[in-house]
Amino acid sequence: MNLPEDHQEALLQKYLDGQCSPDEIATLYSWLLTSDAHRPLLAVMQQDYERIMQERSSVPEEISDRIETRLLQSIQITKEKVIPMRVPFRLTWKIAAAVALLVATGVTMLYTLRKPAGPVTAPPLMAEVMPGTNKAVLTLADGSVVTLDSAGKQVIQQGGTLVKQQNGRLQYAAAGGNAAIGYNTLRVPRGGQFTIVLPDGTQAWLNSASSLRYPTAFSGGNRTVEMEGQGYFEVKQNAKQPFIVKVNSMEVQVLGTSFDIMAYPDEEAVKTTLLTGAVKVRWGKAEKLLHPGEQAAVDNSTGEMSVRATDVAGVTAWKTGFFEFDNANINVIMRQLARWYDIEIDTRNADNRLFGGRINRNLPLSEMLKLLETGGAKFNLEGRRLTVIR
Repeated sequence: MNLPEDHQEALLQKYLDGQCSPDEIATLYSWLLTSDAHRPLLAVMQQDYERIMQERSSVPEEISDRIETRLLQSIQITKEKVIPMRVPFRLTWKIAAAVALLVATGVTMLYTLRKPAGPVTAPPLMAEVMPGTNKAVLTLADGSVVTLDSAGKQVIQQGGTLVKQQNGRLQYAAAGGNAAIGYNTLRVPRGGQFTIVLPDGTQAWLNSASSLRYPTAFSGGNRTVEMEGQGYFEVKQNAKQPFIVKVNSMEVQVLGTSFDIMAYPDEEAVKTTLLTGAVKVRWGKAEKLLHPGEQAAVDNSTGEMSVRATDVAGVTAWKTGFFEFDNANINVIMRQLARWYDIEIDTRNADNRLFGGRINRNLPLSEMLKLLETGGAKFNLEGRRLTVIR
C-alpha cells in the first residue's frame, strides 16, 4: 500500500492522539505491513489494535495514553548488536520519537493482521505488579524508627536538629553549634526510592535497596557518609571540608560536584560515575582522579580498578524515571527489575540476547515484560516470582 507522505504523518499523529477510527487503524496497519522498517512500530501496536477491533469503538483515552508511552519508550532486542533505524521520510518530533525505535538484528519476529473470528474468552486476571514508589525507613540515632512514604508530611525534632519530610523528600535544617551530633540511617527498600537534603545542603537520591548513614551535623575536617546500593549526589561546595562517601573499603572524595555511585553486592563491579567537578576514588592503595564523563569501576571478583569514559545520562537515567540499557544482558536487566518491582527472579534458562533502549520506570511490570518480549524473550510470572523461560 502506498500512502502519501502527508497521509502517513496524519495517521500516525491521530494514532498517538487517540483519535483514529477502527477503519483508519486498519489502514495504518496495512501500510505498516508493507516494509520491514515499520516492524518495530507494528510490534508494540498489535495487541492494542486487536482489542479495539473487538470493541469496534474509538480509541479510549487511557489506551491511547498507554500506546503513546509504549511507542515513545519502547525497546527492541538483539542477540548481536543494536542498530538505529533509518527513518525514510520527514517526521514531526513526536512522530519521529515514536518511529525512531531501536531495530534488532539476528531476531526473527512474526506479525499478523487479523480480525477476531468470534468472542474471545478473557484469561484469568492476575494481580498487577506495580512499579516502585517514594518510600523509606529512617532510623534515628536513639534507635527509634520513622516510616516515610510518598504522601507523608511531618516534622521530626531530633535534639537541636529539625528534620522535615515533604512527600518523597527529607530535609535537614542546620543544627546549632552546641547541638549534639548523632548518626541516622535512611534505608530505601526494594520497590522504593527517596531523596534527602543533608545538613550541609548536599542532596542525595537513593535508588531501591539502598541506604545512607550520615551525621545530623557535619563537624571537623570532612563530611563523611556511608552508603550501600546506589545513590546520586549533588554536593554543596566547601573547600575546607571535603565530602567523602564510604562504600565498603572504597572512598570517594569530593569538594563540590555531582556523581553517581552504584555498589550493589550482586553486581559485577562498584561503579563511580562523575557528571561535574572532580572526585578522587580510593580503593586500597590505588587512587584515581575522575573527570566529568568518566567512570571508575572496581571489579568485585578481582579487586582491580579501571577508569573509562561512559554515558552519564544512561548511568543516571534511574534518577529521572527511566531504565536505560546499552547492550545489557538479561541478568543485568532482571537484577534492576527485581529491585524496582520487589520481585524474585530466576534466570537459569536465559540466553545471551542483548537489550538496548530506554523505558519509563513507571510502567506496570506486565507492560515492561511485553516490551522485552517483542524480540523473543519469554517470561512466566507467578505472584511476585518471575522466571525467564528464554
